[in-house]
Amino acid sequence: MTITVNLNADLGEGYGAYAMGDDESMLGIVSSANIACGFHAGDPVVMTRTVKNALSKGVSLGAHPAYPDLQGFGRRPMRLSPTELEAMVAYQIGGLMGIAATCGGKVTHVKPHGALSNMAAVDESLSMAIGRAIKGVDPSLIFLAIAGSEMAKAGRALGLATAEEVFADRAYDDTGNLVPRSQPGAMIHDPELAATNVLRMLEDGVIVSITGKRIPCTAHSVCVHGDEPSAVAMATTLRRTLEAKGVRITTLPEMRERF
Repeated sequence: MTITVNLNADLGEGYGAYAMGDDESMLGIVSSANIACGFHAGDPVVMTRTVKNALSKGVSLGAHPAYPDLQGFGRRPMRLSPTELEAMVAYQIGGLMGIAATCGGKVTHVKPHGALSNMAAVDESLSMAIGRAIKGVDPSLIFLAIAGSEMAKAGRALGLATAEEVFADRAYDDTGNLVPRSQPGAMIHDPELAATNVLRMLEDGVIVSITGKRIPCTAHSVCVHGDEPSAVAMATTLRRTLEAKGVRITTLPEMRERF
């Protein structure tokens, strides 16, 4: 059976006069875009430009909500109540949906960003708050969640279409969570190594941790972080390698029946 997978990137992460990453090139490679909604990066103009570019290339649109942390790029932990978090996530999704509508597009998935995602990955209460926000805004939205995380469990418990995501350019610890960026070896910069790791995730259904532990996983979507200097080379090599192995790359909405 042909393996089908989604390839996504976090994009639209500039702000005002400040650019971040090569979105134009990445949108020619990935099949889904997670677009910053103004809390960790992005602004209305950047969001509009990114949505238009994604639509012109047939790339599906996703909201990328985060903690309100522009200075820290959303990568610093914050403590919010579930009520605050649910409202904050709904607010960001709604903002991108409004901009998408003005461009003739539609937001079809939601992927939490940075510290919000990492904290929710191991916290049921946070995960359920994010899931309730997604369902409350539009129950047809796809919840793009870290594979094997509390977010994936919450999405399914709430009846949301839930896609499980693995990372091409990140290392994993022995619990199946991402190695913190502050630790050595957290980021993978070698495109060939990243492609080899992703193929193993897809073909064997396992993540190999930084210590060599094999952890079972489900991989509906693969992320390449758009803000990394190696992002375009990483995404290009990954897509070329996957397609050479007969893997079909598609958007998240086209994969709904698989999760």
